[in-house]
Amino acid sequence: MSSKPAAGKPSRKTRPVSPPLPEYLEFLAPFESHITELALATRKLVLEEAPDSTELIYDAYNAVATGYGFTGRPSDCFIHIAVYAKWVNLGFHHGSELSDPKGVLQGTGRLIRHIRISKPEDLAAPAVRAFVKQAIERAKRPAKDAPKVKSVVRAIYPRKRRPTP
Repeated sequence: MSSKPAAGKPSRKTRPVSPPLPEYLEFLAPFESHITELALATRKLVLEEAPDSTELIYDAYNAVATGYGFTGRPSDCFIHIAVYAKWVNLGFHHGSELSDPKGVLQGTGRLIRHIRISKPEDLAAPAVRAFVKQAIERAKRPAKDAPKVKSVVRAIYPRKRRPTP
């Protein structure tokens, strides 16, 4: 049995990713299946690169939002995923500070930039994983003796404007 990659496939090994929490799947339930699949694929990509990050899950007003950081503090998140009815945004909290010579990142705010993920092929672009890696390199890290927080779930329900099943 050969361990060589299939023709045309990269030989990069991916890290195993823990399954999403049931609450996260419940928050995604109102969305069409292709949007849920995009959200889960985006989550997988982020966690392959940052498996030791803390996942902060919010059922927010007009999106399901998940932030990733190493300290457990929302203000220290380096990446977020926002799930909307028609697409998923992969956002970078200090995206304006990332190297982006080809102008891939979208947004005009002082700090945050994002990449719109509308189809699975969008995640396959090499630039996506490169931006994730840049964000991880710049992320705040906890003190060595700080307790590890793995996941935090919060629901914010007033005036939801999302698809309903």
